[in-house]
Amino acid sequence: MAIPPFKLERFFAEYEFKVKYLLSPSDCESLGLKELLLLADPECQDLWDKLKLGYTESTGHPILRAEIAQLYPGLNPDQILVAVPEEAIFIAMHTLLRPGDHIISIFPAYQSLHEVAHSIGCRVTPWMVHLENQTWHLDLDFLENNITPETRMVVINFPHNPTGYTISSEELDQIVSIARKHNLFLFSDEMYRFLEYSQNDRLPPVCNLYEKGISLSGLSKAFALPGLRIGWLATQDAIALKDLETYKDYTTICSSAPSEILSIIALRAKVPILARNSDIIKTNLQHANAFFQSNQDLFNWIPPTAGPIAFPRWLGNFPVDLFCQQVLDQQGVMILPGSVFDIKANHFRIGLGRRNFSEAMNRVGDYLGQFRAIQ
Repeated sequence: MAIPPFKLERFFAEYEFKVKYLLSPSDCESLGLKELLLLADPECQDLWDKLKLGYTESTGHPILRAEIAQLYPGLNPDQILVAVPEEAIFIAMHTLLRPGDHIISIFPAYQSLHEVAHSIGCRVTPWMVHLENQTWHLDLDFLENNITPETRMVVINFPHNPTGYTISSEELDQIVSIARKHNLFLFSDEMYRFLEYSQNDRLPPVCNLYEKGISLSGLSKAFALPGLRIGWLATQDAIALKDLETYKDYTTICSSAPSEILSIIALRAKVPILARNSDIIKTNLQHANAFFQSNQDLFNWIPPTAGPIAFPRWLGNFPVDLFCQQVLDQQGVMILPGSVFDIKANHFRIGLGRRNFSEAMNRVGDYLGQFRAIQ
């Protein structure tokens, strides 16, 4: 089965490098190389200075995997596979699923979390995040009620893209309990972990909670280093991990040698990097709250509960896709419409992780002034 175009990635490919302002990225303000190298400890600086641009270990540099393992207390480096984040999704779906299998996937979601499974012949049941009393919710009874004998995997993502929603630890425990009861893989996209507004809201990694749990994470979002293209899968399931490693021989084989050393630096400097990015998000969230409060006639603002993104709704008298296009054409601001997530309720995604967020929002304000003037 042919895989359809990745709507979000095609949208970014069209506009990301042509416009002045990006209002919808889900990453944080990227670190510069010089900025990152200033955080290197003596061992990392030595690794960088003596780096040879050869092949690297297919599962990831041993020191890198050791640093990653520290994010998952109880796991060891041999339970980590380093891969490009998107590659990790592709590998996991092709390794763990077969045509005719059934998965239940959180929806809306980053398209590859469900589309790759669909493309290999799996049946996909969307598990909808729904809006209730100005708060996003996920119905746990829906999960239990939609499991069939063919169900093999449940896919979750918290903090959630695109809504900025997260569940409680108790709710996650219920999901794990259901997956364990039915012997299902639980694939958890945790790319936005560490960007919670309160540490009390941080969920434990699924790979720590469940023997068939698989945690996806990486440095693109919370660590503000998407250009390194370093991510990973973490799991206790030794058989699944061996299959994942074997499949990777047909994709990238191994990671970029410079990226691995820079990733070690970042992980060892996680405290200042995460604090920097959290501060940017919190500042921008205050600006977003004020902006949408001032424009309640045109927007339904649903404040996120975690992470660098939110999913407000356009209330104007024409579709959100046209709103996004007009803001792009008139103000040079790229806004991602909800249609790229196959959502039709006039939602759009904003990203809270960039330093020019307030400037971009001001340009949207200029558009609104012109819009109101002609109404």
